[in-house]
Amino acid sequence: MITVEGKTTLVGVAELRNITKEVLEKLKSNKVILTKRNKPVGVLIDYGEFQRIEEIMEALEDYILGTLAKERAQRKGKKVISLEEAERKLGLI
Repeated sequence: MITVEGKTTLVGVAELRNITKEVLEKLKSNKVILTKRNKPVGVLIDYGEFQRIEEIMEALEDYILGTLAKERAQRKGKKVISLEEAERKLGLI
C-alpha cells in the first residue's frame, strides 16, 4: 500500500486480500486506487463521498434536462413530435 498525491492510496488487488482492515481505515481520509499488475482497475471511496458525488450527478442531470426542455420550448415554427410518434416512425412499437 502506497500513499501518493496527498489523499490517494494505491493498493494492489492481491495485497487487498491481506490488508482489508487497513484499507478500510484509509478510506476515512483517502480515496484508494486498486491496481492489478501496476495498472489502475478501480477506485474505493468513502460512502459519504459516494453519496455526495451521486447528488452532484443528479443535480447536473436535472440542470441539463431542464436546459434542453427550455430550448425545446423556445422553438417556434419547428415541428416537434412526441416520443411515441418517433418510436412508431422508427418501427419500435
